[in-house]
Amino acid sequence: MAHRGILVDVTKCIGCGACVQGCQKWNEHPAHEAKRLDEQTYTFLMDRGNDVYVRRLCMHCEQPSCASACPVSALYKSKEGPVLYDPSKCLGCRYCMLACPFGVPTYEWHSAVPRVRKCQMCSHRGAAGPACAEVCPTGATITGDRDELLAEARKRVVGDPKAYYQWVYGAKEAGGTDVFFIGPKNPAALGLPRVEVDGPLPDLTWNALKHVPDVVLFGGVFLGGMFWLTKRKEEVARAKHDEKGQDRG
Repeated sequence: MAHRGILVDVTKCIGCGACVQGCQKWNEHPAHEAKRLDEQTYTFLMDRGNDVYVRRLCMHCEQPSCASACPVSALYKSKEGPVLYDPSKCLGCRYCMLACPFGVPTYEWHSAVPRVRKCQMCSHRGAAGPACAEVCPTGATITGDRDELLAEARKRVVGDPKAYYQWVYGAKEAGGTDVFFIGPKNPAALGLPRVEVDGPLPDLTWNALKHVPDVVLFGGVFLGGMFWLTKRKEEVARAKHDEKGQDRG
């Protein structure tokens, strides 16, 4: 497969959550109720009412702004399609979190060695592809060659205007992505992020970040570390307080 993608057909989703469970299993996350993207949640389901369920996950942009904002290339676009992350390079500056127009990357605030976390389209599964697509019982999530999936999405939308809002989300947003959504309502009604720019965002990202002095970058890393330490101290103090309360009980 030259370039992998994912197609989510909201009209086929029954809200069973198999995609969420499969994602948790194959990424070795504890089973839990997923309500938002976080360090242990790479995808979750939104209930939009009237039996309409919509997933959120990394869009794997064709020209990812998260990668363009990363000063050390810890995030990068792979030749297979997925936007991947190398924690050994990460400085913890979290510019990627600010740059992402879809609000996807999260951070391990509670870890001694924090990392940026997001869906990597199950790149560790190789040819098997994304677990979410493998376990979906209705075909609401499918995977395959990006261009073929985009063609299929457009075919479904044009072929059944009563069932589908006439738009393929991801075809133009942020210059195009490797994850597409089609459904019965417009993207805003489905709860998908509104992206004002149709063109690639990396140029805009770089034009802004290139004016930021290096001292700000490393200062941001320092402040991030201080913020983490402060949070840890608060948690330790709270835990000790709770232990004392239990001892008195």
